[in-house]
Amino acid sequence: MNLRRLQYFVKIVDIGSLTQAADILHVAQPALSQQLATLEGEVRQQLLVRTKRGVVPTEAGKVLYRHAQLILRQCEQARVDMQAAAKGLSGSVSVGLAPGTAAAGLALPLLKTANARYPGILLYLNETYGTTLSELVMNGRMDFAVLYGGKVPVHGLEFVPLLREPLYVVGPGSLPAPLPEAPLRTFADTRFYLARPYNTVRKMVDEAFAASGMAPQVAAEIESASTLTTVIAEGLGATVLPESMARQVVASCDAWQCRITEPAVEAPLALCQSDHLPLSEPAQAIKDLVLELVTEWPGNLLPGHHQS
Repeated sequence: MNLRRLQYFVKIVDIGSLTQAADILHVAQPALSQQLATLEGEVRQQLLVRTKRGVVPTEAGKVLYRHAQLILRQCEQARVDMQAAAKGLSGSVSVGLAPGTAAAGLALPLLKTANARYPGILLYLNETYGTTLSELVMNGRMDFAVLYGGKVPVHGLEFVPLLREPLYVVGPGSLPAPLPEAPLRTFADTRFYLARPYNTVRKMVDEAFAASGMAPQVAAEIESASTLTTVIAEGLGATVLPESMARQVVASCDAWQCRITEPAVEAPLALCQSDHLPLSEPAQAIKDLVLELVTEWPGNLLPGHHQS
């Protein structure tokens, strides 16, 4: 089975027209039709049905289309990996991942893929709070970081939006559980354990309460994810967390989570890098790898990769 014929077939199915596919592929339509006929002969199946509006795949065509996409993607990945091996990229790259965020889910796939693709690169991962990470990036002590922020411009930094995570109230099982979604005013009398006011998520919580004509009742300010989980497990009060960390806390102890509505609040996750210090070749390769991994996340904000 010829890879170029598979590429032609996928393009025809994507566009739904032999004529338009031939134009895009810069192949004469008779030649493209012959390639399709050869492919159908190889698999001994009719792959496309011609209609007044163009062409649509048969059931066999749909099966081949799914497999062809995987085959072509693997071939492209093999090409990328070989190019990387030929370049022989080496050196140290430091990446910050804000804890308690969706960024933490990048650590393992990033390590695995980077080790396989760029064995000469020594990857350093630092999980600490976003304000510290952004300062490290700004002064050149860290190549880039994935953290909450980017809504407000920061001198010396640039942000690539990656994802928006809804915020949830997380409370202990000893408190009555609200509905899965509830207005913020539902929690007017709740004792909250929150991060410090400079924290991006805390700022969003304060702004949401202020927009509702309220202020959160803050019992204590906690920056440690493990301590915060213990506080919830002990039934001392509630907190507000992005969806990824809310799920972790609920899974680890007797707790519930409730998505905030009226107003709905979403935390923006972004890739943060210096706007004046260029990335090294190894750092650029790891940045590209991070963006590649993020395209697999539902709801990512990267251009050309919008998902539901």
